[in-house]
Amino acid sequence: MKTKCVLIFTLVFSLFYVSAQELALVRENGKFGYINKSGTYVIQPQFERAKSFSQQYAAVEKDKKWGFINTSGEWAIQPEYDKVKYFNSGYVLVLKDDTWQYIDASGNKLETPRTDKYYDFNDGVALYKSQERIGLIGTDGKVIIEPTYDIVKKFRNGHAKVKKLALWGMIDSKGKEIIPAIYQEIGNEFNASGVEGKKGDTFGIISNGTFNAIDGADKVWRFKGNSGLTYARKGKKVGFVNNKGEWAIEPKFDKARAFSNGLAPVANGKMWGYINKKGEMVIPASFRDAEIFADGFAPVKGKKWGFIDTTGKLVIPMEYGITAGLAFISRKEEKGFKNGLVRVKSKKGWGFLNEKGEVLAGKWFQNAENFVNTNE
Repeated sequence: MKTKCVLIFTLVFSLFYVSAQELALVRENGKFGYINKSGTYVIQPQFERAKSFSQQYAAVEKDKKWGFINTSGEWAIQPEYDKVKYFNSGYVLVLKDDTWQYIDASGNKLETPRTDKYYDFNDGVALYKSQERIGLIGTDGKVIIEPTYDIVKKFRNGHAKVKKLALWGMIDSKGKEIIPAIYQEIGNEFNASGVEGKKGDTFGIISNGTFNAIDGADKVWRFKGNSGLTYARKGKKVGFVNNKGEWAIEPKFDKARAFSNGLAPVANGKMWGYINKKGEMVIPASFRDAEIFADGFAPVKGKKWGFIDTTGKLVIPMEYGITAGLAFISRKEEKGFKNGLVRVKSKKGWGFLNEKGEVLAGKWFQNAENFVNTNE
């Protein structure tokens, strides 16, 4: 019985490992292929153009037509489309014969209401436009909400910013208006701590159905993660506020970015350092630029970029570039560590470093995109 349980556990773990596979799109000798996190090719470089994986499928081009391969490099959808997007919620937008349509992984078309314009699925819903108004459909092709809004932005964390009669609010993926459209401005992204907004001429935080004004603020940024603080500007100085709209750190910085790992990058003049949640400068302002922490490390810039740990120790020298090189295939611009690796550029090309600064498999590529979970 014990042996049987072990075998079942091993099988389940193996299936999870396969389903949780992370692959990165890279280019070598002019051709695109895909590597795993050991730096080994899972799919050899062979494509003229390609995109990163999304939900177990990657778009690749053959003979100037786009199709999709699976994680074994086999054709899942034959190359017959002029343009394609990314899979999300089980569907992908494809263009053929000047017509956009949704298809699933078997190539079956999703029947939807007549629409003036198609939008990608995201979080189980897609926008549709009819007579200059925007509504929502689900993955069954049926209408969730009729075209009601003038603008609906991309869904993020299961919520989307909407505009109606010149005012902004926010809906969830069921079409419920969780923040009424009564604000002059509102943030793009929902966060459990709150959403930044502007009511009349006053900036504040919308939290639990209440608008909490921020004294003297003339700009406020979004909450990130679960730090409980975001940054706002008063006059020409930046500080940090909580979701009640109270100044937790008085505005005294020229620039700032979000808290992560208990630290936030701030600048006075041209140099950046890091403060804690008491507003104390715990990593001296000695960098020309600085990004937020991720996985315990933050990108910092001298002439080029390197990485520090949370003590401020430089663990990877400042000799790299960190900005994506192929904007037409990049979905996200991630500049820091993720699951133990970070993408960087050197004189030798693009590659991935571990937390010790070692190059993954000792290999540099013409181009490289970030690793993605093939299920996402």
